[in-house]
Amino acid sequence: MFGKGAMLMPKLKNRLPKICRDRNQSFSWHNGKRIYHGVWGTPEAEKSYKRFIAALLENPSLPLQVDKDGVLVSELATGYLDHIEKSPMHPSHVLHFKNTVGYLVELYGELAVNEFSPKKLKVVRSQMVKTGRLCRKMVNDYARRIICIFQWGVEEELVHETVYNALRVVKTLVKKTPGTFDHPKRQEVPDDVVRQTLPFMSPTVAAMVQVQRLTGSRPSEIFSMRVGDIDRSRENGLWYYTPESHKTQEHIGEKSIPLGKPEQGLIAPYLVGKKSESAVFSPRTAMEEWHAARRANRKTKVSPSQEERNQQRAKKPRPRQPGEFYNRNSYRVAILNAIKKGNKALPDGQQIPHWSPYLLRNSAATAIELEHGLDEAQAALGHTSANMTKRYSKAQLKQREKLAHSRVNPFEKPAE
Repeated sequence: MFGKGAMLMPKLKNRLPKICRDRNQSFSWHNGKRIYHGVWGTPEAEKSYKRFIAALLENPSLPLQVDKDGVLVSELATGYLDHIEKSPMHPSHVLHFKNTVGYLVELYGELAVNEFSPKKLKVVRSQMVKTGRLCRKMVNDYARRIICIFQWGVEEELVHETVYNALRVVKTLVKKTPGTFDHPKRQEVPDDVVRQTLPFMSPTVAAMVQVQRLTGSRPSEIFSMRVGDIDRSRENGLWYYTPESHKTQEHIGEKSIPLGKPEQGLIAPYLVGKKSESAVFSPRTAMEEWHAARRANRKTKVSPSQEERNQQRAKKPRPRQPGEFYNRNSYRVAILNAIKKGNKALPDGQQIPHWSPYLLRNSAATAIELEHGLDEAQAALGHTSANMTKRYSKAQLKQREKLAHSRVNPFEKPAE
C-alpha cells in the first residue's frame, strides 16, 4: 500500500473529538457515548460544540457532557468521586461517598441528572433501609451525601439549581421509623477490663491500646502512626505526634498530640532502627513477637527436619506476609483475638466482656472530664464543641450517680 521508504505517521491518541452528523443532528463521540449539539449546521449546534471542546480542554479527565439535559447520574457521580479523590478529604469520608454512589447508581445511574427528584431520593433511601446493613443515622448521612453530590453538580453547571433545592426539602428519618434501627450508644470500656485483656495481647498491640487510652486518640491515629510523625526535639520533655491526616482535618486543620512520659515509654522501643516513613506499630513486629514467644515457651528441642523446613521457608517466604501498617479491621481483630484467648484460659466467673478499640476514646473522655473537667476533655479529644465531647463522656452520669448515693430527703423528719 505504501511506497518503499514511505514514513508511517504515528496514530494520535489525544486528538479532540470531531463534530459528526447523524441525519439532521450533530454530535461528538466522547468516552464511547454520543454527545448531541443540536440541529446540523445551525449556529446553536456550533456554539454547543465549541463549549464542549472548551470544557474538555479545561478538564480532560471529567467524563461529563456539556449539555445539561444529557448528563447522567452515573456521570455526575463519577465526576464527583474523581473530584474528591484529588482533594484533601479524609479517606474515610471518600469511602463513604463511594458507598453512597453505589446505591445511587444502582437505581438511577442511567437517569438524566435534571430528572432526579425528591421522590427518587426517597426510593434510594428506602433501598438502603431494606438492605439492613445501615443504621438510621447512616442512612440519613448517605442521603445528605447524595444531596452534596448534586450541590457540586450545580457548582459545575451540570445540574439545574432547582433540582438541588428540591432535594434539600427531603426530611431526615426520625427515630423508630419502620424498617430502621439504631445502634446503642457507645459506652466506655472500664480500665479493669482493658487491664485484664492486656496479658493476652502481643506487646505491640498492648502498647497501641495503652497509648490510645492515655491520649484519647482515634484508632486510625494510632495504627497509622509513623516514626517521622513524632517530633522528639523539643526541650519541654514532651514528644509531639502530628498525624499525616485525621478525620476532622477539614475543620480544625493540623492536629498535634502531645505525648507524656508514659506514652514515650510505650512508643520508644518501636522507634529504634526504623526509617521515618515506617510504621511505629507494625503487624510484622507483632508477628516476630509471636514467633519469639512460641520459641521461648517451646518444651522440646527443634528436630533436624524442622530446622530444614525453617531454612526452606526463609529462602521462599509465603506470598502473603503481614503488612507494614495495621488498619481498622486488623487492629480490631487483634483485640478480639486477645479476648477470645483470654476467655479460653480464664474461669467462667472471670470472662472478659467484648470491647473494641473505638471504646477507648470514650474511656479517655470520661476519665479526663472526671479528673480535670469538660474543657480539658474537649481539648484532649480535639473537639470543636463541648456537646461533641459530651457524646463521648459519661462523666455527668457518674456525677449524678455520686449525688444519688449521697442524697438525703429534706422533707423527712430527723430521727429523735
